[in-house]
Amino acid sequence: MTTRTDTTGTPPTPADERRTWLRDHSELGVCVLLLALGVLVLSDALTMDVDIAQRGPVGPRTVPIVVGGGLLLIAALLAVDVLRGGRGEAEGGEDIDLSEPADWRTVLLLAGVFLGAAVLIEPLGFPISGALLFWGAAYALGSRRLDRDPLIASVISLVTYAVFDKLLGVPLPGGPLMGVL
Repeated sequence: MTTRTDTTGTPPTPADERRTWLRDHSELGVCVLLLALGVLVLSDALTMDVDIAQRGPVGPRTVPIVVGGGLLLIAALLAVDVLRGGRGEAEGGEDIDLSEPADWRTVLLLAGVFLGAAVLIEPLGFPISGALLFWGAAYALGSRRLDRDPLIASVISLVTYAVFDKLLGVPLPGGPLMGVL
């Protein structure tokens, strides 16, 4: 077994070797995330309170159990692949310059918009908070068209509300517009 040396000719320390190994196997972090998510989904599915009068073999536990099992299987297969030397490759069409720093202003603006929508959905209802969410996300991502963005955001929010609340039967809070919509 040969030991690697850096450009100065000194052998690497165990901490350097560990850092290099972790950098070379960073995809294992995704495996851990998938594993934790799979365990969470399965534990929630198995502890779900189900009515005994369930009809047919497919009940409310079936899909979460299949999804949780799939997450565990994918986590295991990905871990085996990474440990055997497999690495994810960037797509040929990606136009991301990895040498540029992250745009934290955009990330923080989007996080603030999502948090604001989550806080405002109950008092203002989905149509208004959804419009603010869509408009804020467009602004955070660079659109500065104040003449059309609020209108488009309002239309998207109202259509989304109508589809979920009226067509799919998923009740969303209407807020002050409850009597109008």
